[in-house]
Amino acid sequence: MIKSLPKNKQLILFDGVCNLCNSSVLYVIKRDKKNKFLFAPLQSNIGNDIIKKFSIDTTKTDSILLYNPIKETLTYKSTAALLITKHLGFPTNLLAVFLITPAFIRNWVYNFIAKNRYKWYGKKESCMIPTPELKSKFIA
Repeated sequence: MIKSLPKNKQLILFDGVCNLCNSSVLYVIKRDKKNKFLFAPLQSNIGNDIIKKFSIDTTKTDSILLYNPIKETLTYKSTAALLITKHLGFPTNLLAVFLITPAFIRNWVYNFIAKNRYKWYGKKESCMIPTPELKSKFIA
C-alpha cells in the first residue's frame, strides 16, 4: 500500500480521533494550494503499514507523522509540523523559521500540547469521515 502513494505528494498521518488533529488537518487542506499533501489517520491500514515499516513505538510517538515517498523518510512531532508549514501559503509558511530552534526545545512544547490535547480539545469515538469534496485527499 505504501508503494502505491503518488511520488509527488507527502502523506500526513494524524490521530484520527483527536479533535485538535482533525482541526489541524482541515487547516492544512484549506491552505494546501499546491495540492502537496494526502492524509490518513494513524489508525488506518496505511498508517499501520508505515508504523511497522519504521518500527514506531506508538506508546512513545502518537504524534503527527510526515511520510515522504520520494526519500522514503518519516518525520514526526514538531519537525513534521514545521515541514508541513513550509508548503502552505503566507503567513503560515513563516512558522518554518522555528526549524532553527533545537528539536528538543520544540518537541518539549509539542509534547506538552500532545499530552493535553484530549483534555483541552476532546476526543471523537471514531476517525473523521471526510466530506465527498475532501475524499480525494484521504487514504484509508
